[in-house]
Amino acid sequence: MEFSHKPVLLNETVESLDVKPNGVYLDGTAGGGGHSSEILKRLSEGRLVCVDKDPDAIETLTERFKDNENVTVVKSDFSEIPEIISRLGIPSLDGVLLDIGVSSHQLDTAERGFSYHYDAPLDMRMSQSGTTAAELVNTLPFNRLAYILSVYGEEKFSKNIARAIERERQKEPIETTLRLAEIVKSAYPASKRHDKHPARKTFQALRIAVNGELDRLSQGLDGAFKVLSQGGRLSVITFHSLEDRIVKQRMAKWCEGCICPKDFPICVCGRKPEARIVNKKPVTAGENEIAENPRSRSAKLRCCERIKNINAFG
Repeated sequence: MEFSHKPVLLNETVESLDVKPNGVYLDGTAGGGGHSSEILKRLSEGRLVCVDKDPDAIETLTERFKDNENVTVVKSDFSEIPEIISRLGIPSLDGVLLDIGVSSHQLDTAERGFSYHYDAPLDMRMSQSGTTAAELVNTLPFNRLAYILSVYGEEKFSKNIARAIERERQKEPIETTLRLAEIVKSAYPASKRHDKHPARKTFQALRIAVNGELDRLSQGLDGAFKVLSQGGRLSVITFHSLEDRIVKQRMAKWCEGCICPKDFPICVCGRKPEARIVNKKPVTAGENEIAENPRSRSAKLRCCERIKNINAFG
């Protein structure tokens, strides 16, 4: 199966990695290989590890790079980067790319159940294994469901929607995307139904919950930074505020130096910054890219570089 995905911020992302011809790089969300291909163009004797947990992506990546000795394709989750490179005998990485969120292929393949635009089984599993969105919708208690919609979807009407889901699933199980979308729409105030699709935030929240995305992101960031060589860079693309906030705060923490109270005359903690921010503000898509690929509108790229002064307490 062809895994089609239009990479966002392509040139900006690869530039941010400052690819060295002989370096070792890891694309932790390789998808269809768009970003990976651009990284490869800048390698000579270097190495690229392409990681994805979606079987469709692995099939596409394996075929696309079958004749390239510089590439290793690994079916795994980017939250396991230290374990992945350990198995491959790689001591450290010169750069890591993480493109967080759902791919164009996953959204546009109706039967994957990610989109409220198509009638399909309510699935949303990136790895195509584990608990489905339908199982969550039909089994979670009201309070937990409302919490997921409120926190992961930042949905103002989370309780209304959770109550409507609870009521409708008692009649019959909620098993398809369009039925869930209609239930959400019915729970929305009439005056708010035309701003954006009422189901947008609910589908985002369920997708995050099904795939454990925020926990995976946190683990992935720590793991990726841990295995960066000095001068190595971590570039992360996010698509909504929850993800971007995690990335921004984590990078800020790595860049933090002395944490002694301000009234201390001298530093006694000995803490030194572990990283520096490459771009002070997140990089976003320009008008031309947004016109060609509307999904790039919400993308934000952040990048940090590991510096020589490693924190002795980290």
